Amino acid sequence: MKITFLGGGNMAAALIGGLVKQGFAAADLQVVELSAEGRSKLSSGFGVRAVEAFDDQALACDVLVLAVKPQQMKVAVAPMAGRLDQQIVVSIAAGLRLADIGRWLGGHTRLVRAMPNTPALIGAGITGLYADASVSTEGREAAARVLNAVGSTVWVPEEAQIDGVTAVSGSGPAYVFHFIECLQAAGESLGFDEATARKLAIDTVLGAARLAADSDESPAVLRERVTSKGGTTAAALASFAADGFPAIVTRAVAAAEARGRELGEQLGQD
Repeated sequence: MKITFLGGGNMAAALIGGLVKQGFAAADLQVVELSAEGRSKLSSGFGVRAVEAFDDQALACDVLVLAVKPQQMKVAVAPMAGRLDQQIVVSIAAGLRLADIGRWLGGHTRLVRAMPNTPALIGAGITGLYADASVSTEGREAAARVLNAVGSTVWVPEEAQIDGVTAVSGSGPAYVFHFIECLQAAGESLGFDEATARKLAIDTVLGAARLAADSDESPAVLRERVTSKGGTTAAALASFAADGFPAIVTRAVAAAEARGRELGEQLGQD
């Protein structure tokens, strides 16, 4: 499988690195990147072909990954309009809808929309995927293989749900970072120095996430097992409940989902 990336930023580099680790030959990977510095880093770091603009060799791929910023997409894909055939086009640009990308590509429909998140940079990402009805099973498998190089994947049946994926897992790392930030600050307020409070907060979140991932029990059951009646954890959870913590999280995710829909409408305008 030959893969070409449009854009050579951090996420593209993570995907390329993951694919190489999985055994993909560097000769089967190409990047189209405007920055000379970026091209140099990718070619020297992974041994892939990196060019400034699309040529016939770059277009001769099975999968084309669109990895440029959403605001740049329309201009970036213009040189490919009407030149694609059977390629599976995977967009990892947040907010952009397949109908708009397909229109900019001159009517191409073999499209997959993907929403990875930043832990992909260390191979621990989760990506939501949606495919146009014209994409075959083989095409879906090819798209998933690319994104599985940096973590795990889930498919959603409706494109609108990608906005929900964005709200839960795409933006989710920021929520976790903010919780760590707050937990560290709370530790410092109890007299711990910054380094100690940071380690207590990060390692607690890391360990709890690993326990949840490795357990067959639901997060609710795991929470209950830590919570002794009348104990310290119960006191903290009661405070969370009094402040409406579950509703705070629900409203925040809903706000992110709504903003995703708005961006899709704005970015898709001609």
